[in-house]
Amino acid sequence: MPRLAVAAGQDPLMQVWVGSAPDLTVPAAQLSAAVYEKSTLPLREFEAARVRIAQINDCALCLGWRSARDVASRAPEADSIDEEFYAHIGDLTWDGFSEREALAAEFAGLFATDHLAMDDAFWARMRAAFTDPEIVELSVCVGMWLSQGRLNRVLDIDGPCRVPMPDSPIGG
Repeated sequence: MPRLAVAAGQDPLMQVWVGSAPDLTVPAAQLSAAVYEKSTLPLREFEAARVRIAQINDCALCLGWRSARDVASRAPEADSIDEEFYAHIGDLTWDGFSEREALAAEFAGLFATDHLAMDDAFWARMRAAFTDPEIVELSVCVGMWLSQGRLNRVLDIDGPCRVPMPDSPIGG
């Protein structure tokens, strides 16, 4: 249930992002659009980091999002990624990840949960795999996903009701 008052018939997500605090939400939405439309990171690296943040945030909207499906500019890369990839995001040892994909997911996880653990050895691996501009781009993407996905989850506007219903397949 959304943590804010929502007008009858109004989509809570749209109410927050379009109708509430527009001086802040409009620029935030522009940052989101830039991340999805302007990122030069390959789709699999982009999605490895994005989904790791979605897992940490427990954002239903973000977990169900597929950039190759939901972002027109990413559609040409759709054949490079499948649901098996998404199923392994939390397992950085999966042999289906490239070094850069695993590092992108690891970076996202540390960024969100233990940024002080990013020691010199970690940064040596990052700098060996990514250019400085790629690291900045990845950082901007991860920061946006963390903040906006967390906002969606905290305000409980990220998707369907989370209360399991007794007759529901997800119910208890």
